[in-house]
Amino acid sequence: MLSKAKELLEETMAFKAKSLEEVESFRIKLLGNKGELKKLFAEFRNVAVEEKKEFGSILNQLKEKAQEKVEQLKAEFNSSQEKTTSNEDYTRPTNLNGIGSRHPIPIIKNEIIDIFNRIGFQISEGPEIEDDWHNFSALNFPPEHPARDMQDTFFVEKDPDITLRTHTSSVQVRVMENSTPPIRTISPGRVYRNEAISARAHCFFHQVEGLYIDKNVSFADLRQTLLYFAQEMFGKETKIRLRPSYFPFTEPSAEMDVSCTICSGKGCNVCKYTGYLEILGCGMVDPNVLDNCGIDSKVYSGFAFGMGVERIAQLKFNVNDLRLYSENDKAFLDQFKSAL
Repeated sequence: MLSKAKELLEETMAFKAKSLEEVESFRIKLLGNKGELKKLFAEFRNVAVEEKKEFGSILNQLKEKAQEKVEQLKAEFNSSQEKTTSNEDYTRPTNLNGIGSRHPIPIIKNEIIDIFNRIGFQISEGPEIEDDWHNFSALNFPPEHPARDMQDTFFVEKDPDITLRTHTSSVQVRVMENSTPPIRTISPGRVYRNEAISARAHCFFHQVEGLYIDKNVSFADLRQTLLYFAQEMFGKETKIRLRPSYFPFTEPSAEMDVSCTICSGKGCNVCKYTGYLEILGCGMVDPNVLDNCGIDSKVYSGFAFGMGVERIAQLKFNVNDLRLYSENDKAFLDQFKSAL
C-alpha cells in the first residue's frame, strides 16, 4: 500500500489536463467518496507499525497536493474561458467582413447571353475535348491548315484525332447535326490554344459563338444582329465597322470593329488613333459546312460569329492584362463588386 500511495503522489504532481472535464475526472478518481485516497485511508489500520508514520505522511501529502492540483487547474481553465468569452462569442454566426464579388468573365458572358436571348438565341453547350471532325473537318478546315499544327492546338495523348477544342464552333457542328433549321443558337465556353502566355494572349480563354440558319438569311441580317449586340453591350451611340477577312467556315467573312469605348471614336493610343477596336469575327456559313452537317445548302443559308469574352471584358472594364483574369488576385476581383 505504501508503494501505491507513492505512485499516486507522483502521478498527482505530474498530472496535466486539457479540459475541465479531465480535472473533474481526476478529482473524482482521487478525492471522491469512492476514490483512491479514501481506500488508502481505510487500509491505514492494516499497515505495519514501522510504516505507519511514513504512510500517514504520504497520505496527507497526497490529499493536500491533489486538492491543490484540482484548484489550480480549475482556476487556470476558468481564467482562460473568461478571457475568451470577453473577447469573442464563438457561439455567434461567423462575422463576414465583406461580401464577395463575381468574376468579370462570367459577368460579361452572362451579359452577352442575355442580349442574344432577347432576340431568340438559345444556349448550346458541348465537350471541351473534341474529335477532329467536330473541331476541324466539318468546319471546312483542310488537312494542311495551320490550326492543326502542334504550335496552335493541344492534342490529347499525341492522338491527332483528339484535341482540346480550339473554338466553340464544334458545338455549332453538333447542333446542326442534331437539329432541323431554323437554328438560332449561341455557344459559350472555354477553349484552348497552344500560345505563349502574355498580357494579350493565354493558353485558354472563353468564347461566345453564334449561329443562325434559316431560309433566305443574308449578310444584312448578320450586320443588323451584330449592330444590335454592340449597341446593347457598349451603348446606343456605338458604331460598328466590318472589314473583309478569311475563315475556313464562312464565306464571305469579316472582322467586326466597334467605335472605341475609351475615346468615343475620336482616336487614342488604345485604338491606335483609328477610332475603332476589333471585337469579333463573323461571316455567312460556308455551304460546305452546311452540307457536312446534313443541311441542304441549296435551301438554307446562315451566318455565324464568334467573340472572345476576355476581349469584351477588357473593353468594358479597361483591363490591360489578360493574365489578371486567372490569377485570383483579390484586389483585382474586388473591383467588380459594383457589377453584381
